[in-house]
Amino acid sequence: MLNKTLAALLMISALLLGACEKESETYPVTGEQCGPEDPVQTLDAADCDILPAGV
Repeated sequence: MLNKTLAALLMISALLLGACEKESETYPVTGEQCGPEDPVQTLDAADCDILPAGV
């Protein structure tokens, strides 16, 4: 069970880290053109509050 959880966590981490391209003109997953008006340009890690289950 722990091995499957760890493997899933590593795969998700790899996907998220692979999507972080600062120098690219397009989004890596969709291929859409990046623009200065995109709302994700202003996101910060503090904006991603993840609450524990049951809260």
